[in-house]
Amino acid sequence: MRTFEEQTACVVEALFDDLLNEDEADFRCLQTDSGVSVQSEEEPPSGFDPVIIANRLRQIGDQCNMDFERVSSQVLREVLMGKMEKFGAAVDSLCRRWSDQNPELVYERAFLSVSVKLMMYILKKGAANVNPGHLVKAINENTQVKNYIEARGGWEKLDN
Repeated sequence: MRTFEEQTACVVEALFDDLLNEDEADFRCLQTDSGVSVQSEEEPPSGFDPVIIANRLRQIGDQCNMDFERVSSQVLREVLMGKMEKFGAAVDSLCRRWSDQNPELVYERAFLSVSVKLMMYILKKGAANVNPGHLVKAINENTQVKNYIEARGGWEKLDN
């Protein structure tokens, strides 16, 4: 059984693989036509499939409708200029703003949505210094988000 932090790293790696290989749609979701997850023979059966969970996480990110170019935020500007060490702070600031504007949206859900959408945006802009570790760290170091995911049964139960 992997720890939450290890599972987060697996999910984010799968998300990055998906985002970096968008043109290879055949590999986007490793499911057979029957909808059964493809699994290696060495892996014990479990509900944890990082590719499927990454797809769910991407869908959560797609719900964010922020225009990062129009948002007035110093920490966001720094991230967009390559200071990726400020990624977590930028996400926290943006998601608080977004959840204040949308009271029905809980902070933790906003955090996941904004963090994924911002990472997607940065990747599309072609930033060379971006890596999965920034998103992994942002999620793992946010106790509120970690508790939210674990309270729902872990990554495998997110949005089920």
